[in-house]
Amino acid sequence: MIHPTAIIDPSASIGADVTIGPYCIIGPNVEIGDGTWLQHHVTVMGPTKIGKNNRFFAYGSIGQQTQDLKYSAEPTYLEIGDDNTFREFCSVHRATTAGDKTVIGSHNNFLSYVHIAHDCRVGNHVIFSNNGTLAGHVVVDDHVILGGLSAVHQFCRIGTRSIIGGCAKVVQDVPPYSTTDGNPARVRGLNIVGLQRAGFSRDQMRAIRVAFRKVYRSGLNNAQAVEELRASDLSPEAALFTDFVSTTKRGITPGSKAAGEDAEEA
Repeated sequence: MIHPTAIIDPSASIGADVTIGPYCIIGPNVEIGDGTWLQHHVTVMGPTKIGKNNRFFAYGSIGQQTQDLKYSAEPTYLEIGDDNTFREFCSVHRATTAGDKTVIGSHNNFLSYVHIAHDCRVGNHVIFSNNGTLAGHVVVDDHVILGGLSAVHQFCRIGTRSIIGGCAKVVQDVPPYSTTDGNPARVRGLNIVGLQRAGFSRDQMRAIRVAFRKVYRSGLNNAQAVEELRASDLSPEAALFTDFVSTTKRGITPGSKAAGEDAEEA
C-alpha cells in the first residue's frame, strides 16, 4: 500500500503489509519492517532499520544525520524496535561517530514534536509527552515517563520507572523509581503511583523507600550511603537503585527540601 506520490529509493527494503502514505520519502539504506504505517509527509533516511508494526504520523523526520558539528558524513546508524508510535513532527537522528547507533526499543509512545538526538539509547515502554527533548548520548531506561516541554542534558541517564515533570530541565542522572521536576530539576520523592500501577507490592516499595531515604535523607554522601546499603540485605529493586547511584557519571539529580516525603507513604 504505497501512495503514488511517495518517493522510495531502490535500495530501501520494505516489509509486508507496510503502508506508505502521500508524499513520504524513503531514502537509501532504509529497512522498514512488516506492518509499519507511515501517514503522510514522513521522511526516513538511512542507514536506518525499523522493526515491525511501528506508526509514524505526519511530518516526522526519522534517521536524518546528526546535528553534531563533529560529524563528517561517516556511516552512522539508527535502529528502532517494534510497536512504537511517533506522533506528528517527531525527529530522531542517527549517531555521530562512524559505526555507532542511536537505538530505540519497543512499545514506546512519542508524542508530537519529540526530539531524540544522536547516540541516544531509549528502552521499552516509555512515554515522551509533547516536545520532550533528549540531547545527545542520553540513556533512558524502561518504563520512563518524560513530561511535556522537558529537556535532558547530554550524557544523562534516566532510571527505570521514573517520571519527569513538564518543563523540567534535567542536567544530572535521574535515579530509578523517582519523581523529578523543576528548573533546574530536583528529585521530589518516589513515583509511588507509578509503582502501584505497575503492581509493585508494599514490601517492594518499602525496600525502595529504605534505599531512597539512605541516599536523600540520611545526610551521608553518595559513596557512604552506597556502602551502608550494600552492607545490608538488599531486595532486587533496592539493589538496582543502589547500583544506579554507585555508577553515575554525571552525579544524581539532587533532592528538594521535601525529597523523600512522598516515600513515607509507600
